[in-house]
Amino acid sequence: MKKLAQNKIAESTLTLPFVTLYAAGIWLARGLVQAEWWFQVACFAATAFLMAQLNTKHSLIRIYSRLVSCTFMVLMCCASFLLPSADGAVTSLFLVLTYYLLFMGYQDNTKVGVAYYAFLSMGMASMGYVHVLYLVPLLWLFMRTHLAMLSWRTWGASILGLLTPYWFTGYWFAQQHELGSFFNHFRPLADFQLPLNFSAMTEGHLAVLALVAVLIVIGTIHTLRKGYHDGVRTRTFYAIFIWTNLAAFVLLALQPQHCDLLLRVIIINTAPLTAHFFALTSTKLTNVAFFALIAVALLLTAYNL
Repeated sequence: MKKLAQNKIAESTLTLPFVTLYAAGIWLARGLVQAEWWFQVACFAATAFLMAQLNTKHSLIRIYSRLVSCTFMVLMCCASFLLPSADGAVTSLFLVLTYYLLFMGYQDNTKVGVAYYAFLSMGMASMGYVHVLYLVPLLWLFMRTHLAMLSWRTWGASILGLLTPYWFTGYWFAQQHELGSFFNHFRPLADFQLPLNFSAMTEGHLAVLALVAVLIVIGTIHTLRKGYHDGVRTRTFYAIFIWTNLAAFVLLALQPQHCDLLLRVIIINTAPLTAHFFALTSTKLTNVAFFALIAVALLLTAYNL
């Protein structure tokens, strides 16, 4: 396979440092120093690091490439309006950690510890956005249908892991005589609005969603057509990314007021699909598409700034 510019960038050891500097510049332009978003930027960096580890540990791309974490950072910079949210930063970090841990239980329904810690991470993610709990049944379904790790023991461990953060926070609120505040955390779960009411979305939201939708279509088609080059295990993980994206878009249509959370979920699941496509293709058309999409991402980032 002839290496074009896209392949050289995808495999270069300089790509990750360059994109990291670019992301740092976007944070500074967004107002990092003035607003003192140190916690948010630390979570962002940790999430990008975990995306890289997710790729390395679970062999998402069969060649050396740091494009998974780079794509994540570029897409998050496109949606720079998400960056100031501390709750969102925590949620993104623990969602990626959930994937990292859960994939370790592939085809082993005795991995009780893996199930516990994966759903402990999911519980921590829900401390930021409680609506993340909507994704829990989907993860249980993946444990049964894709990961083949669901048993009564791993299911029980997942429930215990999910409840653990709330046991500690519930105890603390009880000691502070503020149990009302604890229960108020769950109240938004019952707050439903009319479907397809996109008034909560800005033009920036819609533009980023349009970009990631294009990337999802490209990445999904590529994975379905060329996935036979990867192992069964890797194809399984990409199937999870694809189905989670589909579920997120359905939920976005039903309850669009959660657009900030769902956009984070979609970006996390789209980054590996996009990276897989550009790292493992080498045609003049994909080379042009690579640079065209970079240009669109840069323009969209500038617009949202």
